[in-house]
Amino acid sequence: MKKAHLYLLGLLSGLLLTFSWFPVGFAGMIFLAFVPLLIVEQQIAQSPQLYKRTTLFSISYITFFLWNVLVTWWIKNASFGGAAMAILCNALLMALVFVLVHRVKKRVGEKWGYLVFISFWIAFEFIHLDWDLTWPWLTLGNVFAETPHWIQWYEYTGVFGGSLWVLIVNVLIFKLITNKNAIENRKAQIKKGIIVSIIILVPILISAVVGLFANKYWKGGMSVVVVQPNIDPYNEKFFVNYQEQLQKMLNLASEQVDSTTQYLLLPETALTEDLWENQLQQSWSVQTLQKYIQQFPNLKIVIGASTAKVYQPGEPLSATARKFTNDDAYYDSYNTALQLDSTGKIQIYHKSKLVPGVEKMPFPFIFKYVEKFAIDLGGTSGSLGMQDTRTAFFSPDRSKVTAPVVCYESIYGEYVSEYINNGAQFISIITNDGWWGDTPGYKQHLKYGALRAIETRKWIARSANTGVSCFINPMGEILQATEYWKPAVIKQRITLSDDRTFYTKHGDIIARLAFGLSLVLIVYSLLIRFKILKK
Repeated sequence: MKKAHLYLLGLLSGLLLTFSWFPVGFAGMIFLAFVPLLIVEQQIAQSPQLYKRTTLFSISYITFFLWNVLVTWWIKNASFGGAAMAILCNALLMALVFVLVHRVKKRVGEKWGYLVFISFWIAFEFIHLDWDLTWPWLTLGNVFAETPHWIQWYEYTGVFGGSLWVLIVNVLIFKLITNKNAIENRKAQIKKGIIVSIIILVPILISAVVGLFANKYWKGGMSVVVVQPNIDPYNEKFFVNYQEQLQKMLNLASEQVDSTTQYLLLPETALTEDLWENQLQQSWSVQTLQKYIQQFPNLKIVIGASTAKVYQPGEPLSATARKFTNDDAYYDSYNTALQLDSTGKIQIYHKSKLVPGVEKMPFPFIFKYVEKFAIDLGGTSGSLGMQDTRTAFFSPDRSKVTAPVVCYESIYGEYVSEYINNGAQFISIITNDGWWGDTPGYKQHLKYGALRAIETRKWIARSANTGVSCFINPMGEILQATEYWKPAVIKQRITLSDDRTFYTKHGDIIARLAFGLSLVLIVYSLLIRFKILKK
């Protein structure tokens, strides 16, 4: 096959990956998306003398660059440099994984080669959840966020079940269309085609059955109010008087809050007053919220804030502690969720899945001295403080518990499950999606959050500064979605649940198995490479 044809196949894979993604694509195209690239790999493996050693890397990089740039281009609205780094680096990592698959497959043989592809790709997605350059936006299982009725079984597998489904079908279709004996053995080919169709359709049918048993979660019993204040993050949020902003939000809330309301949600960094955690009770913002609660004794307010904490003399310092300019004292800055209630107690959670390059400097031992160049999206920039545990917020009588999930954290399935294992009965997502403008970014972020409802079978209340505020039932269905760039307040009755799904209890088992299998296959390939074992 001519080299130009290989590049066209790479471009085709990139386009199929792109147009399987929402909001403009159709998820079913993902089942074909890797097939052209697998054909490229096969051609290069069969005739290595015809191609340069860098050919597969070049073609796969084009494939993954095209996918990344066409699906996540909107990051540029927040930072052009940040977008360039995210797109270029993510495409590079994907291309390197695919080249590694090719190298290992050559050693272990075709019999095991496509198992290498499946396990390595899922292992890559798993690693991408929990390292300094974490960016799981394009995890393959996320593609079905637009079609929740296909993947109700995520309550057992999480998104990696979707990734496994996608990769298996791609390999089977690739084998089907590249079968050398297809013409001579038509009946066998038809039989294999039927098997592939079954593998695509059976999970969808299983999803329908699982969904029938999950509808017990639909009926709501507790009143929750969500506010979308729609404050421009670039020109207003961190420049307009914080008192005026908070009053605007409370005025909106008063349109729906009454004596039966149990929770009021306000968005990420809703409080822009300088809040020191050592003196929260003395702040105007906290005092104003506590006065508001006095009108509604059953009310709990979950709200986002930028806070900071001063370290006392002798207190251990975190890795992100900063020194005051004029003395020897240290402090940490946080992206924080607060819960206030009628007792006057303030519960605190610090966002801990931080956006690389915005809230966290990757690999601080290398980049510590360039931290001042971190992307500033308003408020605090640079490396923020974190915490080790997922703090659930309890009502004063401990009968109601919510998971305070802050923005980017909502795309991490097992991470959100940790709140549920700590007692949370429903999920509160607070976010600020206005940085990206009216682009696919905030729509994708919303739908990824809906996957957490299916995985945990918990109701979600979602408050966005702007973007989409809504409620999401445990089937992943979005209710009362607000309009983009419009102030709004919505109310919904939701059900609390103490149940824990299989996924909540056990997490990303599929990914861990793939990671372990990948290590075994790498060791096996090295033993073959050094002629300790034969194929």
